[in-house]
Amino acid sequence: MPNKKEETLCLENIRKKFFGVYALVDVSLSIGKGEIVGLIGENGAGKSTMMNIIGGVLQPNNGTMSINGIPYSPKSPADAKQNGIAFIHQELNLFNNLSILDNMYINSYKRIPGTPFLNKKKMHGEVKKILATIDLDVSPETTVEKLCMGERQLVEIAKALSANPDIIIFDEPTTSLTSRETKKLFSIIKKLREDGKSIIYISHILEDVLNLADKIVVLRDGKVTDCDDKSAYTIDRMISSMVGRKIEQLYPAELPVPKDQILLEVKNVSQPGVVRDISFNVNSGEIVGIYGLMGSGRSELANIIFGLDPYEKGEIVFKGEKIKIQDPINRIQKGMAFVTENRREEGLLMDFSIYNNIDLVSLRQNTKLLNLIDNKKTAEQVNHSKETLRIKCDDVKQPVKSLSGGNQQKVVIGKWLMSKPDLLIVDEPTRGIDVGAKSEIYHIINNLVKEGIGALIISSEMEELMGICNRIIVMKKGEIMGSLEHQEFSQEGIIGLAFAQSSNNTEERKEGGENERQ
Repeated sequence: MPNKKEETLCLENIRKKFFGVYALVDVSLSIGKGEIVGLIGENGAGKSTMMNIIGGVLQPNNGTMSINGIPYSPKSPADAKQNGIAFIHQELNLFNNLSILDNMYINSYKRIPGTPFLNKKKMHGEVKKILATIDLDVSPETTVEKLCMGERQLVEIAKALSANPDIIIFDEPTTSLTSRETKKLFSIIKKLREDGKSIIYISHILEDVLNLADKIVVLRDGKVTDCDDKSAYTIDRMISSMVGRKIEQLYPAELPVPKDQILLEVKNVSQPGVVRDISFNVNSGEIVGIYGLMGSGRSELANIIFGLDPYEKGEIVFKGEKIKIQDPINRIQKGMAFVTENRREEGLLMDFSIYNNIDLVSLRQNTKLLNLIDNKKTAEQVNHSKETLRIKCDDVKQPVKSLSGGNQQKVVIGKWLMSKPDLLIVDEPTRGIDVGAKSEIYHIINNLVKEGIGALIISSEMEELMGICNRIIVMKKGEIMGSLEHQEFSQEGIIGLAFAQSSNNTEERKEGGENERQ
């Protein structure tokens, strides 16, 4: 690639203000044709705000933009699309009740020439071709709600690529993807660069940015604090530029020591087509991780344990008591907490305030005489959660939808921590969260478990599980393929189990897992 890129998109002195506070201050950025710019920064640094301005979702208070030297000031996402810009949002913009095909053509259905009838055959073929480029082997007629989160992310990417844009913005595109799908996405992005497309790639996974980008731009508190060729960066420099300090220890230095007290027992739990013969324990003072590739059934298992989904056979025993009612309210009352992977639809009331979201689960605990809410106690706890989790906001009374994705995730976690649970189930604990906040959340979970609660952590990031867990269970196609103790952890061992041959016999699976580790 030539060193000097022909400039495609240029931003000069962009400012944007929310609630009287500037989210962006004199931000300038340029991107060349056939160039990948990596954009990094903590949650609330202004990354999504800047991308929303480029994508026509928001308008700046000051500053100018241009594309190929021509002034560019979009008033809507449609304007951005007409100017050759595609924006793949961190939060998916799909209609879950519609098919993949309908989502792809929602604003541009193709009709049979001279008739009012839709040309389903042509659209079906085109969608199938686009899905093949991202290695998503599902029918275009599949309803989006039937897809797991990773598959929905790939549909969002396919939808953007279908318009053949010149400038593509990827905002945290790998948060729901497996390592195999991430590798495939990176090859797609590199091919787009070879075709002369300009790419802005936003991610909290700094290693990915360092490997993928040509140039790296760092935002902190709404300002560009660093900008250089990727060859000049190290991970340490990226972190220091992002957070203004060094993070000495990403993962806790010491793991909690499990107590000799079983907190959760899952015994031979089966649900046809979902999970089969699942058995494992979580002790008090223990962090158990669950790893698996897409379709492994790990999130579905969490839903079953928390009472959201049914199961046909088996038992779930919590704190020595067999749970007979498959109901999440019952689980909450018994001391379970569940941070789901889909925060917008399942974890938050987006139009409500940060305050009301954080105190939602613990309302019953914060009542006094005549069932009146103890507002003073609640306010103290909410503000404590805000400070502990470093939720960036001007006021806890502002709507949670005004926060960045990572800060929204912190609100979800804060909501459950206020209920003082005995078992914390977390599905993708740091999805869309920056490295500084990740470290804080790891330490928060670690400290809670050291105080005696148990934690079940589901993650697609192997390094994350290896860094915080006492034990990792590996699933494939609804079965447990094996379990690794902390001293046995290795990426090769975990991946080996994730690809191991399935068996209907639990003992055979266990032996197969041991062979993989050897």
